[in-house]
Amino acid sequence: MKSVSINGIARVNLGKSFAKQLRKEDNVPCVIYGGAMEPVHFYTHVNDLRKIIYTPNVYLIDIVIGEDKMCAVMGDIQFHPVTDKVLHIDFLRVVDDKKVRINIPVNILGNAIGVRNGGRLAHNMRRMLVEAFAEHLPEAIEVDISPLKIGDSIRVLDMKFENVNFLNNSNDVIVAVKTARAAIQEEEEVEEDSEEASKEEGSDENSTNKDAE
Repeated sequence: MKSVSINGIARVNLGKSFAKQLRKEDNVPCVIYGGAMEPVHFYTHVNDLRKIIYTPNVYLIDIVIGEDKMCAVMGDIQFHPVTDKVLHIDFLRVVDDKKVRINIPVNILGNAIGVRNGGRLAHNMRRMLVEAFAEHLPEAIEVDISPLKIGDSIRVLDMKFENVNFLNNSNDVIVAVKTARAAIQEEEEVEEDSEEASKEEGSDENSTNKDAE
C-alpha cells in the first residue's frame, strides 16, 4: 500500500473554544490512538489533508509531529452537516505486531460476457472491510468480471487474497450481472416465436392426418 506524509502540530489545549478557533483558521483537530501508547492530539491545515480525504484511494499515513513520526490509517472523519467542512479526524496507529482493519476500494477488471450479451452490471460493493498486517494491505481489491454470464455473481466468499481476511458477510454480493429489460424482451420474443412455430407444426400435422384419413 502506498504511503503519504502529513505534518501536524501538537495540541495541548483540548477545549471546545480552542478547537473552534482552529477551524476558523482552516485547521482540523485530529487524534491518533491505538497500540500501547497514549492518544496524541494534534491539528493540521486542511490543505495538508486533501490528498487523503478527497480521493478513492487508501494510504498508510506518516504523521510527523515535531521530531516524532507515527504511521497510521485514517479512521472516522466528521464533516459539518451544512457546509461539509472537515471538523475532526481520528487516525488509527499502525503497530507492527497488530493487524489493521480498514475499508479498501474495489476495482472492477474486464468486461463481463453477460454485459456484452445485453445484461446489466450491478456493482454493489465499492469498498470492502479487510484485516491484515500493514505490509500485506492491498491498495485495492481487484475483481475480474470477464467470465461472468447473465445471472452470475461474485460474493465475498469467492475472494481469495493471501494474508488478507475479509470481514464483510461472506454471502454479500460484490458484483453481479443481471438480466436487462432488453434481454428479457428478447427471451420472451424467442419463446413466443418458438410457441408459434410449435403451434404451426401441430396444425400442419393435424391437417396431414385428416387428409390421410
